[in-house]
Amino acid sequence: MMYIENMKGPEDVKKLTLEQLPVLAEEMRHALLIRASKHGGHFGPNFGMVEATIALHYVFDSPKDKIVYDVSHQSYPHKMLTGRKDAYLYEEKYDDVSGYSNPHESEHDFFTVGHTSTSVSLAAGLAKARDLKGEDGNIIAVIGDGSLSGGEALEGLDYAAELSSNFIIVVNDNDMSIAENHGGLYQNLKLLRETNGQAECNLFKAFGLDYIYVDKGNDTAALIDAFKQVKDSKKPIVVHINTLKGKGYAPAEQNKERWHFSGPFDIETGKLLYAGGEEGYEEITCRYLLDKMKKDPSVVAITSGTPGVMGFTKSKREEAGKQFVDVGIAEETAVALASGIAANGGKPFYGVYSTFVQRAFDQISQDLCINNNPATIVTFWGSVYGMNDVTHLGLQDIPMLGNIPNLVYLAPVTKEDYLAMLDWSMEQREHPVAIKLPGGKLISDGKAVTKDFDQLNKYEVTQEGSKVAVIGLGAFYGLGQAAADLLKKKTGTQATVINPYYITGVDTGLLEGLKKNHSVVVTLEDGILDGGFGEKIARFYGDSDVKVLNFGLKKEFLDRYNPEDVMQENHLTAEQIAEDVLAVLK
Repeated sequence: MMYIENMKGPEDVKKLTLEQLPVLAEEMRHALLIRASKHGGHFGPNFGMVEATIALHYVFDSPKDKIVYDVSHQSYPHKMLTGRKDAYLYEEKYDDVSGYSNPHESEHDFFTVGHTSTSVSLAAGLAKARDLKGEDGNIIAVIGDGSLSGGEALEGLDYAAELSSNFIIVVNDNDMSIAENHGGLYQNLKLLRETNGQAECNLFKAFGLDYIYVDKGNDTAALIDAFKQVKDSKKPIVVHINTLKGKGYAPAEQNKERWHFSGPFDIETGKLLYAGGEEGYEEITCRYLLDKMKKDPSVVAITSGTPGVMGFTKSKREEAGKQFVDVGIAEETAVALASGIAANGGKPFYGVYSTFVQRAFDQISQDLCINNNPATIVTFWGSVYGMNDVTHLGLQDIPMLGNIPNLVYLAPVTKEDYLAMLDWSMEQREHPVAIKLPGGKLISDGKAVTKDFDQLNKYEVTQEGSKVAVIGLGAFYGLGQAAADLLKKKTGTQATVINPYYITGVDTGLLEGLKKNHSVVVTLEDGILDGGFGEKIARFYGDSDVKVLNFGLKKEFLDRYNPEDVMQENHLTAEQIAEDVLAVLK
């Protein structure tokens, strides 16, 4: 029997000898490889963290000693050693756990965490509460070097020295973020690695923290020795460990960016099993920007640690040169940088996943929109058809961005819409502009877009009708058209269908005109209804006889959901919409 099969909890790790622990590590790495090849998931960070996780549980006493994992990309080995091994050993159990730390799964997890740069602050809170209550126990924050570029991580380090009590920060340094690291602090991490932690210039000591360095971050014995040194310490200390991202699987060691996260793949070749050959918005965006950069040296593409969001692979980044900027995992800086570039005559484009744009709300409002600087922000995967983990939902961008003054938030339906919006946004100098890319299957109809986007908040009637008007926003335009077709079949009456384009404004002239021969107006949006697009329409008709039906998603934290189930539950099928409209017409 394998050692891993006996791991019911951390107490079982402690039963093994130092000589047995490397065997356990290889068993865990093999299980991770098999699972990842079939199920997908965050690959490189977990493979690099196996030995460190074993050492943590060998030395410390979880859950009394509390371990907090940043972003959770390196939490799989922790789950394996804390009673959840079956989810990594047996295929039928793979979906029993999430890809992120989760207190609902285990007493060994303390937060649901999927966004980066948070662990030091969260763990510092645990330590402060411990001290206030006069309790003891170790508090350990685990954070990767990539996450250190996030402002909250640096804020957490800044506060940590104030604790003057037990607080251990394990910095897992694999010299990588999702892609390569960017920023001046990485020069110091490199210097510390090269000098075995002895360099006089030391970022962590500058924050007032004690410091030890472990060069062999994939050596259980060296790690155990280091963790024993800091266990029960009476002051904050950083344990800086040098690990290999993707350790144990040659393709992942050689191409760390590609193997940060992977879908199912063939172990022998490393090739993805379900590689999609269809064009996506990532490739479209990259191609558009590279072409524009060649024609205009003032164009710059900005990413906050996720260059793949807009198709900028390593070769594409090299092609763009200085016209591509990665600020590290620092969404706030990305937005403020874009505002500054725009203020000085440049043409910035910031591509960001919808779930991460939440992190920069203040900068979008304060640094960009108050100053009314013409930057372009594109939100990717902001959809019920986007990422579906509770930590990565893209369902809040409409209420959030749609209510910031000066911002023009656009919702394309097709590839052609998107490119036309980009052409307008990148050249106009009057407004900050955001574009919400549609979720689901990419639609390209080949139709030329002649719309003048300078005429703000002017909707487009795509089908003239009467009695019922259907306003389908962005990704849900097609759903609105399908519902209108069903209504015609059921009633013989053709509904008016409208593409609004603008999330942030109301076409008062058009809506007023609908009052003449429409009694019901339907709105559809790919996001949370509360504070969203449809409510603006409902408010317009509030004192009239027109009834408004708003369709979208209810306000809740969904987790690992099936999109079709969620659509059904929220009455977002064409059949349900048509039935709801018919009920109102009776």
